[in-house]
Amino acid sequence: MTRTKLLGSLAVIGSLVAATQPAAAGSESGNFMVRVQGTVVDPDSSAKVSSGGSVVAGYDAEVDTEVLPTLTLSYFLNKNVAVELFCCFAKLEAEGKGGINGTDLGDFWVFPPALTLQYHFDNFGRFKPYVGAGVQYIHFFGEGRSDLGGAKIDLDDAFGFTLQAGVDISLGGGWYLNADVKKTFIDTDASWKGTGITADVEIDPWIYSVGVGYRFNFEDLFAPRSAPVALK
Repeated sequence: MTRTKLLGSLAVIGSLVAATQPAAAGSESGNFMVRVQGTVVDPDSSAKVSSGGSVVAGYDAEVDTEVLPTLTLSYFLNKNVAVELFCCFAKLEAEGKGGINGTDLGDFWVFPPALTLQYHFDNFGRFKPYVGAGVQYIHFFGEGRSDLGGAKIDLDDAFGFTLQAGVDISLGGGWYLNADVKKTFIDTDASWKGTGITADVEIDPWIYSVGVGYRFNFEDLFAPRSAPVALK
């Protein structure tokens, strides 16, 4: 994705977040937060490639790095504990390494929602660091053709384990700056129909995000209150 497209997408999503402000006044102790982010997905990838059921020594593969807009929705169970849903769409490309260096193995789209349980620290003033852990699911679709006889790459959907750390910096009025990093441990099986070639692929992405968040009381969207109750 080009820089212009990324900024344009962030602007559109940001306008949707801002549109919630009249209906839900920002609150430092609100129970809901929406974040709009620019994200770098950097797979720490490798592959064990097989042909005809036998592993081929020296063959490897990697998935490219992508920059894209992302969105997170966080619900605070109390002032310290929250559940976050992270999501986006991305188009990635796989390329051969080692004995198949430079071979186009096909491109594909991913829908990779991650759900984490977080602990937010509240004793650093404007700085609100947090840590989290959870799961990520990756759905692969829209697979493209490869240099392997024109065969399409086929990838199995996968589940993985995610660790997370980040910080929200209060700007006042429920607005925050955010920086976040996630590490997911996940692998999938790839194949190219009619070629006899398969691969056990470790994706294991690092996910780096920066953006802006808006925190408010979710109930205010439906029944605005003049005095929201602070989380305890």
